[in-house]
Amino acid sequence: MFKADDNRYDGRMQYLRCGKSGIMMPRVALGLWHNFGSVDDFENQKKMIFKAFDMGITHFDLANNYGPAAGSAEENFGRILNSDFRSYRDEILVSTKAGYDMWPGPYGDHGSRKYLTASINQSLKRMNLEYVDIFYHHRPDPDTPLEETMGAVSDIVKSGKALYAGISNYNSSQTRAAAAILARNGTPLLINQFRYNMFDRWSENDRLMDTLAEVGAGSITFSPLAQGLLSDKYLNGIPENSRASLNHFLRSDSITPEKVGKIRKLNDLAHDRGQSLAQMALSWNLRKDKVTAVLIGAHNPEQIEDNVNIIRHLGFTEEELAVIGDILK
Repeated sequence: MFKADDNRYDGRMQYLRCGKSGIMMPRVALGLWHNFGSVDDFENQKKMIFKAFDMGITHFDLANNYGPAAGSAEENFGRILNSDFRSYRDEILVSTKAGYDMWPGPYGDHGSRKYLTASINQSLKRMNLEYVDIFYHHRPDPDTPLEETMGAVSDIVKSGKALYAGISNYNSSQTRAAAAILARNGTPLLINQFRYNMFDRWSENDRLMDTLAEVGAGSITFSPLAQGLLSDKYLNGIPENSRASLNHFLRSDSITPEKVGKIRKLNDLAHDRGQSLAQMALSWNLRKDKVTAVLIGAHNPEQIEDNVNIIRHLGFTEEELAVIGDILK
């Protein structure tokens, strides 16, 4: 039986209030998108969950379709939670999502009330939970009225199956509209989860962070390492079994000589800061507290500990930010 480190709240993690809510979020959260499916080593999954919690990570992020197979990440997390982790349930935030293809037929995708209601019921059953802390609509659905989608999310919260409402991959105007509907329904928007890294800064041009501040919501970013580009993995070519070599969410033809040149310069700056490139990329996401939290993925417990160590070095000088800006220009 797992026993958590008694010193897990000794300062190894920082926490920041999520928007105008009462929730304090760990600045680093663990995402279970990869490496927690039925095809992955279950004992390693347990070790990663336990290491994360011992490092002060209290937020575990899932979705209905995480795996593979779809749904198996929730099943595995539920097994770990119920066999070794149940006594710590009130110390953790569990989030899940629905919005992508999950089961056959016209009711297993997108943003209808039927899909979202069925999905949360399935997720709770897979994890053997009475409620999740955050339920997200995973992506905008242009073919379903936003009032229907947000109405369903609101009703899921009011039913007690989730405590807070979230959205994911919504741009600024979509966020403002969703927040307004949720507010009318008496269910404030807690958070928006979106892609953000040094190579993908659409949210800055969209002024998404400003919009979230206006509506009183927080933010959590995913793919902070650009699927591994912002690490030392591709400095000397494309390694075997990497995401680029397997074409898993990262195309090998996107790793151009120009991009590798930028990565090398960023790597040099990271070393000057006393960090790895991956650590600097994570710290950059959290600079100046504009982003509430950053989602990490992991292959092993050591990687989680290495990532959490960014908490000691989140600050950037104006000169460092200027250098990064010039590199990325």
